[in-house]
Amino acid sequence: MITVAQALDQLFALAAPLPMQEVPLAQASGRVLAQDVTARRDQPPFAASAMDGYAVSTTDAAPGARLTVIGEAAAGHRFAGTVGTGQSVRIFTGAPLPAGTDRVIIQEDVTRTGDTITLGDKLETKSHVRPAGADFHHGDTIRAPRLLSPSDIALLAAMNIAAVPVTRQPIVAIIATGDELVQPGESPGPDQIIASNSFGLAALLQGIGAQTRLLPIARDTVPALELAFDLAKGADLILTIGGASVGDHDLVGDVAQAQGMERAFYKIAMRPGKPLMAGRMGDAMMIGLPGNPVSAMVCGHVFLVPVIRAMLGLGHAAPPRQLAPLAHDIGPNGPREHYMRARLTAGGVAVFDRQDSALLTVLADADCLAIRPISDGPRRKNDLIEIIKI
Repeated sequence: MITVAQALDQLFALAAPLPMQEVPLAQASGRVLAQDVTARRDQPPFAASAMDGYAVSTTDAAPGARLTVIGEAAAGHRFAGTVGTGQSVRIFTGAPLPAGTDRVIIQEDVTRTGDTITLGDKLETKSHVRPAGADFHHGDTIRAPRLLSPSDIALLAAMNIAAVPVTRQPIVAIIATGDELVQPGESPGPDQIIASNSFGLAALLQGIGAQTRLLPIARDTVPALELAFDLAKGADLILTIGGASVGDHDLVGDVAQAQGMERAFYKIAMRPGKPLMAGRMGDAMMIGLPGNPVSAMVCGHVFLVPVIRAMLGLGHAAPPRQLAPLAHDIGPNGPREHYMRARLTAGGVAVFDRQDSALLTVLADADCLAIRPISDGPRRKNDLIEIIKI
């Protein structure tokens, strides 16, 4: 068996970043910027009023001054002339500042009679002008790689970028295996259960930018598994669930190798998730997960999320860990790194008593995994423990 860290290193060696594609700006949110992009204009492209009021020259902005209003400027409609001494222009927020002016007197500080305004006795010192290029300049760069947020999309739009270079989304073919499985909504036989892992993993991977293909359940026969692998062709990652152990009905590894899989490793010193394997099958990366529901989902958080991020060009990094105090005493750990379902509370990390890898209800109640190193001794309340948020 290898360690979790060693397994991640080998997975990263298999997970090459995918090629770039261009998508319309409206489809770029949540995608990964694959190439630097530069602004195609200044923002704002002109000095603009930040308030409703009157545009004047600073030399005329004296308390009690009387000025003649010679025109109006609104957003999208500039005043085309030049403002001279003793003159002003009625201006609204966002309008270009007229030539000859460098300041806006807010309308609350002005009294107007016909075309004459009188400035108040106490004027604000602010100019209420947004300089040209105050936000960004032509040629300013957004660096790749970057996971694009809605705020980034707004910025790209303001930069006049209509098509965005992004990393192609990984296509993940998910194959649940086992004679005991039926799809949700079907009527299980007396010895069958509902397939859950494939749906949970698909949701997890879609949430971080992958496209998933849920393939039909593969029965525990060589022909069924061969058909499943044929259906998975074209995927960047083939993900099998179950059938990766050493029982008489665990055929995934043998069939995969017969189909040309070059195995990188098999079995990890972790709990849950020991019978995990990985390798390459043709142009695709392959990962075989254990069939227990919690084992599969924990491996999804610990291994699959970093792999998808690597494929998206976001680098090679294990899931971020943080330290938090324990809410209670816990006993010693054994010879495998243990990822225990837990919940962050006001009193610290509360580790659930039940850690059976078949209990999805416990996983659904958890919001973090408490990590126990190999052969870790007993821990006391308030001891710091590493966690991964899920």
